[in-house]
Amino acid sequence: MSRNAKINTLLLIVVAALAVLPLALGLGDHKEEPFTGADAEAETAITELQPDYEPWFSPLYEPPSGEIESALFALQAALGAGVLAYYFGLRRGRRQGAARAGAAGTEAAGTEAAGTEGVPAAAEAGTGTGIGTDAGTGAGTGTGAGTDAGTRTGSDSGAGAASGVRAVDGRDA
Repeated sequence: MSRNAKINTLLLIVVAALAVLPLALGLGDHKEEPFTGADAEAETAITELQPDYEPWFSPLYEPPSGEIESALFALQAALGAGVLAYYFGLRRGRRQGAARAGAAGTEAAGTEAAGTEGVPAAAEAGTGTGIGTDAGTGAGTGTGAGTDAGTRTGSDSGAGAASGVRAVDGRDA
C-alpha cells in the first residue's frame, strides 16, 4: 500500500469517527434538539441572557421546516465545494499543460522527423536557429537541427516545412 493510500485511509477513518462518535456517545441527549446549528444555539443563549431582546432584522426567506433549511445548507455547501474543486482542477490542469509543453519543447529540440521513402522529410522538430548536418551537400531551411553525416546549413524556427528535397538515403537532392 502506497504512502498516499495509507494517508487517505487514515483520513477516511477519522472523518467516519467524527460523524459516528457524537451519536454513539450520546452527546446532546440532554437537549430538546441535540444537533442544532450555531444560529439556533446563539438565539437560545441570547434569549436566556436578555429575554426582551429584539433582532435588528429578520431573514429574507424563512424555510418552512428545519429539514428544508438543512437541505438548503447542504446544497449551498455542495455548490461551494464544486466551485472550489473546479478552480483547483483548472489550475492543476494548466500547470500540467505548461509542464508538458515545456517538456515537449526541450525533447523536440535537436531531433528530426524521418521521411517516408520517396517523400521529403519536411517537418523537423525544434525551435531556434541552428546548423545541422546531413549526408551530402546542400542548403535548406527547416525546423530544428538534425545530425547525420555530411554538412547542411540552414535557419530553423518554429514548426514549418523544410525547403529542398531529401533523397531516401538522407542526402539533399
